[in-house]
Amino acid sequence: MALIITDECINCDVCEPECPNEAIYLGPEIYEIDPHKCTECVGHFDEPQCVQVCPVACIPVNPAFVEDQETLWQKYRRLQISVKPAGQ
Repeated sequence: MALIITDECINCDVCEPECPNEAIYLGPEIYEIDPHKCTECVGHFDEPQCVQVCPVACIPVNPAFVEDQETLWQKYRRLQISVKPAGQ
């Protein structure tokens, strides 16, 4: 499952640098999460880092993007391949 940032976000800027997949970005009003890049930190950490640092607990699971552990691992592997420099 991907995560989502709710409108309770206070734009404190702590979540964005914690995301190992660069899935978090500043949207028009609040931070947002690209569900195609979010692996809930699978492959990097045991727990989603954005959730761990969020001071207002506004990052729940996105019900529109339900994925099992294997799907999250596949997404992680795909993202890792796409960030490798050319020729590797």
